[in-house]
Amino acid sequence: MSEGFERYERQYCELSSNLLKKCKSASLIDGERKKQKISEIKAGVDDAESLIRNMDLEARSLQPNIKAVLLAKLREYKSDLNNLKSEMKRLASSDLNQAARDELLEAGMADTLTVSADQRARLLTSTERLDKSSDRIRDSRKTMLETEDLGVSILQDLHQQRQSLLRADNTLHGVDDNISGSKKIVTNISRRMNRNKWIIGAVITVLVVAIVLILYFKLSK
Repeated sequence: MSEGFERYERQYCELSSNLLKKCKSASLIDGERKKQKISEIKAGVDDAESLIRNMDLEARSLQPNIKAVLLAKLREYKSDLNNLKSEMKRLASSDLNQAARDELLEAGMADTLTVSADQRARLLTSTERLDKSSDRIRDSRKTMLETEDLGVSILQDLHQQRQSLLRADNTLHGVDDNISGSKKIVTNISRRMNRNKWIIGAVITVLVVAIVLILYFKLSK
């Protein structure tokens, strides 16, 4: 195998390992430190590309059987380099997105700080109106609850009065029954008195007739 290829290969492996570590550390930081780390990774990727080209030239200058083996190995290194480039682009993109978010946040803070006094006054007025509306709602709810309590009390009184009327009605029915019974008793007594009167009248009549007959017979002798 070519000594030149082996030298470039060894350098590439060390550089690739260092770039992978830098990518991992860059993903954990932000701000200027991250930008500096991305710049170092970009320079390392350029050096890695140079080493890949040198390995390619060395491999193509060798015998076909050795060249095939080295080119196969070189394809793996190119794939590894492409992965490093993708990771570098991802880090750079996330850094740009973070910068854009920071700018938007600063702009939003600036807009917030420049809110006019009229806007603040309108906000305070709206807040006062909301407070007054809340107070009115609370008062209305309190009145509603008081009215509900009064309605419940009236319903209870009406129920008690209804019970009293039902008891009075039952009492009247009892009195009416007693009166009907008394009326029957009086009617019976009246009938008995009339019957007794007729009996007494008949007895008196018989006695009078008997006395008249006795006197008649005595006087006729």
